[in-house]
Order: sequence, then C-alpha cells, then structure tokens
Amino acid sequence: MNYGANMRLSQIWTYPVKSMVGETISSCELNDLGIVGDRIWATRDLERGGIRGAKKIGALMQFSAERVDPALRTVKITAPNGESFLTNEADSSDKLSSLLGHRVVLEELPDASDVEHFRRGPSDTDDVLAEMRAVFGRTEDEPLPDFSIFPPEVMEFESPVGTHHDCYPLMVMTTSALAAMKAAVPNSVVDVKRFRPSLVVDSGDVDGHLEFQWKNKHIAIGSAVFEILDPCPRCVMVTRAINNDIPEDRAVLRHIVRDLNQSVGVYARVLSPGKCSVGDEVRFI
Repeated sequence: MNYGANMRLSQIWTYPVKSMVGETISSCELNDLGIVGDRIWATRDLERGGIRGAKKIGALMQFSAERVDPALRTVKITAPNGESFLTNEADSSDKLSSLLGHRVVLEELPDASDVEHFRRGPSDTDDVLAEMRAVFGRTEDEPLPDFSIFPPEVMEFESPVGTHHDCYPLMVMTTSALAAMKAAVPNSVVDVKRFRPSLVVDSGDVDGHLEFQWKNKHIAIGSAVFEILDPCPRCVMVTRAINNDIPEDRAVLRHIVRDLNQSVGVYARVLSPGKCSVGDEVRFI
C-alpha cells in the first residue's frame, strides 16, 4: 500500500484561543499534550454554562488569535471589524462579549487538577439525538459519527482534562485531501481554515485522502514522533462563516458525510516530544 513518499511538513497551525482562527508558525515544540501554546485560552459561556467553542457559538470562528508573548501566554484577539485587544486586559471578556453579542468570559488553560473547569455544560435540549445532530450539523437522514473513537472522558468533560482540545492533541491533513475536496465541491470555498489542522503534510501529486491509510502508523517529523489515530469526524464547524471570502456553506459537510465516511484528516498524538519545522521530512518508522 502506498502511504506516500517524499512528503514534507507544509504548514504548522496553532490556535491560541479555542475555536478562533489560528496562525501559521515556522516551527513548534511538542510535548505530550500537543503543540506548546496551542489552545491556551477558551471561552466560558455565561448564558448556558461550560467552556464552549464554535459548535455552540459559531461567531467565534470569525475572530482570530495570535500569540504576542508566549512566556506570559498573552494573546491578541482580532474581531471581524478589525478591532483588537489582548487577553490580559482587564476588560477583555467584556469586549469579546460585546463583539459576539453573547456573554462569555475568557479563561486561561488551568492545571489538570482544576477538574471543574473542564466539566461539560448543560445541553441545549433534553433530546439527545437533536443535540447531537445540531453539534455535528447532520440532517435527519444523515448518520452520526461512531462515538467509540472519541476518548470516553469527553462525555463528561468538554475536553480531555488538562487540555482545551475537543478530543486528541493533533489533527493532521494532507495537501492532496484539500485538493480532492476542491475538486469534489467546486462551487464551495474549500479553505484550510475550515478544517483547523495542526499539521499539513505536502503529499505531492498523490490523489485523494492519503492520510486515511495511516491509522495506527507511527511517523517522525523533525525530532518528534507521532501515532496516527482514527480519521477525524467533522461537525458543524466546517460549515461556519469565517470571513467574506469563506462564507457559511453546508455543501462541504454534505460531501464529507456522503462521500468521506464523515471524516477529513486524522487525529494524532505525540509519542516522543520534540521539535517540528516547516520543510521537515515526514517519515514512517
């Protein structure tokens, strides 16, 4: 089976605030929890409770976040109207709430011992199927994902305790997967920002979703080693508007559910911490 050859790391994405547009960086340090500095802030929903992302507060995806002082974990947030502010400003939560039109508070990632921080907030409805269909953006005639691939703790917690990740520390995509989706839904804007990868691998002229073949494989990039896990089931977030150039679009998700067994990209976790840089060779070991 052809897992890909002569592949290199094309992009590294980090998301300093959960569910906001992130930033590309030229290199990164990785520890057991993924990319150092990734998702160090998140928003707590003061109206419904719990840490919430763009599955529930879709407009978060129209904001962008970039680190300005990694040592102090200070992040600059930029709103769709161009207004910006820092997470360490006393009124940063008030500013974000006003711009969102929804009351939230920005919270920094605490130690894993603060278990209550991560506990899942209440559902919007007592109808479990309706709740899941809303979160995953599924119509009534579409299947829900296989929940057995998710860490069991996410039933109780919004994210695995000690992280703001939805499920696993990393999501890996190939350039060929993006090209295949652009060909499949030519009337849609298929932009990498919709899919929120951690690592994008340049897979050359290989066709299709090459990374689906990598499950249970170990890959080395730079001095770090990763285990590739299951394909990543996609939710309503891939349909959200990001800006005028990347509008709301349901067709992308319809294609993913219908033709890609509901998934784009693959989850991964760090086996050996290290450093990765754009241009590093991707090696199977």
